[in-house]
Order: sequence, then C-alpha cells, then structure tokens
Amino acid sequence: MAIDRWMLDQLEAGGSPCLRLYRWSRPTLSLGRHQRRLEPHWQALAEQGLLELVRRPSGGRAVLHAGELTYALACRPTSANRAQAYRACCHWLQDAFARAGLPLAFGGGAAGSSFGEAQQRSSCFATATAADLVHSDGTKRIGSAQLWRGPHLLQHGSLLLTPPAPLWQSVFGGAPPALAPLPWDSCALEQALRHSAEQALCDGGLVEQPLSPEECQQIERMAPL
Repeated sequence: MAIDRWMLDQLEAGGSPCLRLYRWSRPTLSLGRHQRRLEPHWQALAEQGLLELVRRPSGGRAVLHAGELTYALACRPTSANRAQAYRACCHWLQDAFARAGLPLAFGGGAAGSSFGEAQQRSSCFATATAADLVHSDGTKRIGSAQLWRGPHLLQHGSLLLTPPAPLWQSVFGGAPPALAPLPWDSCALEQALRHSAEQALCDGGLVEQPLSPEECQQIERMAPL
C-alpha cells in the first residue's frame, strides 16, 4: 500500500488523479491507520505464515485481503464534505454493479448478518456505514475508507469476491459475509469497473501508466506508517 500513499504524494505535488486496481500475492490483513486494538492471535497467524500484517494509510477497521479486489483512488473531490466525497468517489462502483443488475446502496448499520463480538470490534465487513456499499438485503460488498490532506483525497476500498471461509474464521472468529456470486470472471469484472470509471471519474479514457524504475525506488524508500 506504499504505492497508494505515493499516489497521494504525487497528487499533492501537482500530479494527475490516479485509480489503481490490484490483488494481493498472499493473504494479508491491513489495519486501519488509527486502529490500535489488535486481536492477540493476529500476530500468531502472521508468525505461522498464514497471513501478512500491514498498516493502511486510510482509516477503518481490519480488512482481510484474500478473495477480493482492492482499489485506490487519489483525486481532488469538488466537495470537502466527507459524505458527498464518498458518494462521488463510489459512483463508478455503483454504476458497474447496476449495469449487471446488482444495485448497491450506501450502508447504515449492521452488515446484514449476525456477527460475533470479535468481528464487530475488529472487522471492516461486520458493519456497513455510510461509506460502504451493500446489496438490497444489507450484505456488504464493498468497504471504503479515506485519507485527506487538505483538498487531496486517497480513498481505499475492498470489493469482496470469494473470501476464504477457513482463514476468515481464523482471523475474525466467524463466517465471512454470505455473498451471491458475481456475473463476471476476474477479467470481465476489471473491464466493467474500468468502463464505469472512465464514464464517472474522468469522462474519457483512462491512461495506463506503469511505474518507472525511479518511481519504484522512491516508493521503496518511503518510511513505514
């Protein structure tokens, strides 16, 4: 996630808005920027090689990055109101799902299932706030969080696909959200998201820009959070 923080740095320095979609090479638990209560067994799971632990630059509770798609959006919203910014920065996600006949609305409380105490206090997907997107039955599909620097915003999100139930149980002490299968394979999903992003975020084609060797070196030199 150092790349995402670097994206915000570049935006602050006068660079262009940037959208990144990515998956993780191995299961990873990302902790919110201000999340100080850590479950004692998380470190044990990391020591056993079952997952990695990282700190997100954005807020919120823990997210298990396995069987999901992560997005990072660095932009300059037209409104500094947090709720309005979430709505503007999530419209492309809603559009993609609406086109597939799976409308998503913003949440506002429990995430549609019965979660135990451990999940409620630690897991991002145990609750659905006004920053999150849920299906009609209240089941949370996408969790999002933000980091603001003046008028510049980094918004992170995790789109659940097929979360591994055994690992989820080990991490959070309960079952993952019961989500309906999506109508896309991984390639078609990214194509659908890209199409919606082009329409909702930039009103035109996205420009793919791989990191240069110099940029990779800058990111590697960044201090950890």
